[in-house]
Amino acid sequence: MRRDEWLAGFCERLGLEAPSKEDVVALLDLAATAAHSSERTAAPLACWVAGRSDRSLAELGEIAKEVAPAPAEEQG
Repeated sequence: MRRDEWLAGFCERLGLEAPSKEDVVALLDLAATAAHSSERTAAPLACWVAGRSDRSLAELGEIAKEVAPAPAEEQG
């Protein structure tokens, strides 16, 4: 089963609309930021927290980037 099929089935059972393609990209970007700037397990947890917030995915992505440590070359 492909990702989008699984998500559609999961959302249907929850009575929710499946995420748009744009939302999927934004959520995966959020997960990537969390996973690459900390332990990988932060990714699904960050997405869970995002789902509980009332903020837009764009805002959540910016906040995640603010929390991520600066790359070594920027730290001086």
